[in-house]
Amino acid sequence: MTKSTQNPVIVCLQLNGANDWLNTLVPFDNPQYRDNRQQVGIPEDAVIKLNDHYGFHPSMGPMKNLWDQGKVALINGIGFDNSPRSHFRATDIWNTCEPEITGTEGWCARAVADLDPRSENPVKAVNVGVGLPRAMVKRGVAVTSVSDLSSYGLLSDVSGIESAQQRQQVLERFARIYSPAIGTGPVMDYLSQTGLVALEGADIIKTAPQKYSSSVEYANNPLAAKLRDIAKIHLADLGTQILYVQHGSFDTHMGELPAHAVLMSDVSNAVGDFFDDLEEHNAGDNVIMIIFTEFGRRVKDNGSGTDHGAGGGSIVIGNNVNGGIYLDYPSLKDEDLVFGDMKPHYDFRGFYSTILEDWMGLDPVSIVGGQFEKLNFIKN
Repeated sequence: MTKSTQNPVIVCLQLNGANDWLNTLVPFDNPQYRDNRQQVGIPEDAVIKLNDHYGFHPSMGPMKNLWDQGKVALINGIGFDNSPRSHFRATDIWNTCEPEITGTEGWCARAVADLDPRSENPVKAVNVGVGLPRAMVKRGVAVTSVSDLSSYGLLSDVSGIESAQQRQQVLERFARIYSPAIGTGPVMDYLSQTGLVALEGADIIKTAPQKYSSSVEYANNPLAAKLRDIAKIHLADLGTQILYVQHGSFDTHMGELPAHAVLMSDVSNAVGDFFDDLEEHNAGDNVIMIIFTEFGRRVKDNGSGTDHGAGGGSIVIGNNVNGGIYLDYPSLKDEDLVFGDMKPHYDFRGFYSTILEDWMGLDPVSIVGGQFEKLNFIKN
C-alpha cells in the first residue's frame, strides 16, 4: 500500500449552477419547508435522517456512511451579502474573494504562491477538468490542468516538443484554456510566465497512472472519473496540495426532483468511492474535501423547480474533520427572507480562512482579503 506525503491536501469540489441546499440538508420537520416546497419538497419518510430535524437527500446514502464515521461537517447559512443571483458573478466572488470588485486573482492560486513561493513544483496545484477555474489563476503561479489523466489531459505527449512551431501550437492551446479566466489581453503575458512551467507539470502528471492500483470500483459518472484521477495524482506523491474539480449543472429551474436526485447520487457515490480509495491506500489522513456552490436557491418552488437564491451550505469531509452540523439553519419564515431567499449569516471567507489557517498552516488574511470568523471543523 502507498502512504502519500503528509503535507496537508485540499480537494475543492465546486458544484456549478447553484445547488439547492434546502433539498440537500433537508429541514424535514420545518413547517415553512413544507409550505414552500409543495411540489419539489422531499417527503419526510424518504429523507436520510441525521437527527430529529435534518436529513440528507435520499440519494446521499454514501455520504451518510461518511457522516456516521464522524467525517462530515455541514456548514449552514454560508454566502455573502447582496447576492447578485448571477452564476457568473457569484462564482467569481467565491473564486476571488472579491465581493465588491471584479477580482482577477484566485484564492487557491494565492495559496499556491505561499506554499511554493519559488514555483519549484509545477504540480503543486492541479485542476482536473476542461479549462481553468478563476480560483486557480494568478500571474506567476503555474497550475497544471488535465482533462483526462488516461490521455495525459489536454496537453498529451508534451515531452517530445522540439520545434518552435510545435511549442507555439501548444501554447496557443493553453491560451484557449486560460483566456476565459483571465481575459484575452493579458493571456500571452500570463503564459510567458507560467505556460512553459505548466508544460513541465503536464509531463510530470502523466506518470501518475503508472503508479496507481486499486480494488475500488468507482461509480459510472463523470465526477467519479475525475475523482479517480485526483486519487491517482494524490497517491503518486508528486507534492500536489490543492486539487480542483467541478460538477454540474445544478441549475434546477425545471424538473428538479429527478434532476437533483441524479446529481446528488453522482456526487455522493463519487465522493464515497474516493474516500474508500484513500482508505484502502492508508492515504486519507492528510486530505480534506470541501464542497461548495455559488449560492442557494429560492425557498419557494416555482412549480417544478427552484430559481436563483442566496444563502446556501457547504460540506467538509475528511479523517481530520470534526463532524457535525455547524451554525443554525437560516430562518425560512417569510419575514426573515430577503427577496424570497434564505439570508446568509456566515461569510464564505471565514470558511476559507478556517481551511487555510487550521488545515494548510497559512496566513489567510492576504489570501481572502481580511479577517473573518473561523469555525472549528478541523481537528487540532
